[in-house]
Amino acid sequence: MLMRAAVLTGFHAPMEIRDVEIADPGPGEVRVQIKASGVCGSDLKAIDGKSPVVARLPFILGHESAGVVESTGPGVTGVKAGDHVIIAMNGPCGKCRGCGAGRFHLCSGRARTTAIMGGPPRVTLAGEETRRFIGIGSFAEYTVVSEAMCVKIAPDAPFDAMCLLACAVVTGVGAVLNVAKVTPGSTVLVVGCGGVGLNVVQGAVLAGATTIIAADVADQKLKLAERFGATHTLVPGDLPSQVGDLVRGGVDYVFDVTGVPGVLARAFAATQPGGTTVMVGSPPAGHAIELDPGVLFASRRLMGTQGGDAAPQRDLPMLAEQYLRGRLDLNGLISERLPLEQIDDAVAHTRQGAVARTVIVF
Repeated sequence: MLMRAAVLTGFHAPMEIRDVEIADPGPGEVRVQIKASGVCGSDLKAIDGKSPVVARLPFILGHESAGVVESTGPGVTGVKAGDHVIIAMNGPCGKCRGCGAGRFHLCSGRARTTAIMGGPPRVTLAGEETRRFIGIGSFAEYTVVSEAMCVKIAPDAPFDAMCLLACAVVTGVGAVLNVAKVTPGSTVLVVGCGGVGLNVVQGAVLAGATTIIAADVADQKLKLAERFGATHTLVPGDLPSQVGDLVRGGVDYVFDVTGVPGVLARAFAATQPGGTTVMVGSPPAGHAIELDPGVLFASRRLMGTQGGDAAPQRDLPMLAEQYLRGRLDLNGLISERLPLEQIDDAVAHTRQGAVARTVIVF
């Protein structure tokens, strides 16, 4: 079947809107008509040639998405044509060591590892295989994914809001609830208040934190953080001193969403003894993180996370329910909605830091 897609054919170059061929779903697979797809910082890394999973072009980017099941392959029983779904970033196999321990984000099943590197060959451009970002490639009219990656949602749930749950929201909220396990009445620092950071703020609110400090260099993002529940804001400098002025001895939890090694070290030092720091943003490969060992000796913890350590079939419906009950603000995250033809404008706006999230709508 022919479809339109935004294809990356050269690093540091605009994407091209091209007609590509997408295959029918195979056993255990689902073809989804994409209705909305958010633009993520991971897409920008791929465009800049800095993504470890985008090495060979052409490539279709996009992964934060929702849509309608168009058709299913043999053996699919969990969804049917016409169902509305969020496409999760991972589809746990349920059989490997990670899944057996309930750590679905660490799935090492073959389908999962294949998806990370672009997925099985399902799309071609002029006869040439075109890989898809983590096996999704949602900057396109359709995608073919495994059944395990499809999470059903209510027919009346808006696609532009639901797509955000797949990445920005589950990563931010999941870092709070699944990874750090923030407790009621605690104190939190969030460094970096873009699309993911704002959801860390929302997650801290859901967890019952009473002091939520948001740090960012952009005044517009600090204002958004206040809207999403931050009790204090600051422009990051000497974070341990700045935080100490607000919370004596440091905060209980820190979330670094910047991916900047030097920022992470300062944020880590802003926790109190026994505090926890979660590295939500990923520093560039090969860059060392230098920490004062004296700080570690005070029983402080440094943790990483992959997509909020989410279990898709558990966490995404829960987040959708929080939105429908008015406890999670998704509409406020959407700064603009653009058609596929304006994908490069969406990328530029994201790169400039002028938006919380841009959503491509079909």
